Amino acid sequence: MNPFDIGRACALAVAGGRELAGHATRFGDLFPAGAFDAGLHLSLGLAGAFGSPLATAAELRAVNRASLLVFAVDRLIDHEAGTREEVAALIGDCLSESPAGPAGAFAADLRAELDTTPELASAWRDRLARMLAAMAREWEWSRADEPPAVEEYLANADSCGASFVAVSHWIATGQVGAPGDLEVLRPAGEAVQRYLRLLNDLATHHRERAYGDCNAFTLGLTHDEVTERMAVLAREAHALIEPLRGDHPRPADYLAWQIDYSTGFYGLSDFWAAT
Repeated sequence: MNPFDIGRACALAVAGGRELAGHATRFGDLFPAGAFDAGLHLSLGLAGAFGSPLATAAELRAVNRASLLVFAVDRLIDHEAGTREEVAALIGDCLSESPAGPAGAFAADLRAELDTTPELASAWRDRLARMLAAMAREWEWSRADEPPAVEEYLANADSCGASFVAVSHWIATGQVGAPGDLEVLRPAGEAVQRYLRLLNDLATHHRERAYGDCNAFTLGLTHDEVTERMAVLAREAHALIEPLRGDHPRPADYLAWQIDYSTGFYGLSDFWAAT
């Protein structure tokens, strides 16, 4: 990116962060200030803007809001839900057409904003359901006597929400026209998601250990083993991305940016506020 493009992306990030702060105010208790500070809103705005450097502010609205939803439900499941029934109730509300709680209302608001075909709306809901089920699975693992195998853990990478955010963005911006397009993009997207799962673990495992969360390190992997797996996953992801550039250039660019941008970001910072 040249200096002009960097400046433009930063301006879009600031606008996105301010808009997310407004959404957080609208939904009150869903976004407690101790966890959802101005730094998190701006961080999500930066990730959206630099992940899609050709997008407009309007086109970034869905990806930013989807990212904020991921953080909201992740916090509720990991740190607020005390029973399986509470986890199930939250998931049900997020998938409901008539939600009763703030997380479900936020999800419904995002779903309405996509304004897409019934087929793509169904595909979006399925991806949301996959993410929520993966988060619930990690909730179970964090309380189980036996941890999952490493491969089982990586297969559950929907818990980090990267694919859900990507699908929300592609639908909202018209980069996909049918569920078949999402299927073409899915293998590369899921490879990137597995990489991001381990990258997040690498950057945040000390905090997650304090909370009792399940991650690659609690499963027994060493730092070197995690970075070696990340290198393999990065090569796999790039190999899957390259063939997409002909028919799906913008989604391919988005996925490649997720690897590089996120690696640079997590090298120095984290999204969550220190609490």
